[in-house]
Amino acid sequence: MIDTALHQGRRRKMTKGLTAKNTYNENVISAMSVVPRHAFVSAGLDNMAYEEKPLAIACGQTISQPSTVALQSHLLGEVKGKKILEIGTGCGYQTAVLLQMGAEVYTIERHKELCLVANSNLKKCGYDKAHLFLGDGHKGLAQFAPFDAIIVTCCAAAVPQGLTSQLATGGKMAIPVERENGEQMMVVITRVSEEVFEEEEIGKCSFVPMLEGVVK
Repeated sequence: MIDTALHQGRRRKMTKGLTAKNTYNENVISAMSVVPRHAFVSAGLDNMAYEEKPLAIACGQTISQPSTVALQSHLLGEVKGKKILEIGTGCGYQTAVLLQMGAEVYTIERHKELCLVANSNLKKCGYDKAHLFLGDGHKGLAQFAPFDAIIVTCCAAAVPQGLTSQLATGGKMAIPVERENGEQMMVVITRVSEEVFEEEEIGKCSFVPMLEGVVK
């Protein structure tokens, strides 16, 4: 993996822009200042990797814009040493950021092609400790639950109960949810107790839809 002075300069500009607009957990910015985002974008988009915009990847999916990655990572709270479930691996960039933050990451992708892409991207960048699975994100990974936090990188029609049940008490889930008016809203679900969950709306967002099934 090549990380030139030009890439590093663009990365510094990206993180400087993020901190100028919002206050994020310093561990989030620290991680994003290290992870080579250009190594996770599609061929030919290298020069756009650090711009504040989502970019197309394989299978009709996207890599979220930097501010979205920063926000969702921030909303999870302190993740170092914690077990995190990610729904929607995509190209693996968000996975790498969480790993760089010190989390133990379990991640699910429904597209086999993207699983292979993410696995390759992560390994070439030295992030070979991710637990990557091909599967339906709605179902989560019950065999490894409970998780200290869950991050969903696609928009759900409703909060999946199969995921909230896998959240540890005190844990948080950051998930985009489609509202009745068609708008997408970033929501944080906190499991207060075995039966009690609190929901907080963070703001409007835009993600690809969360779909069921596996694409091989």
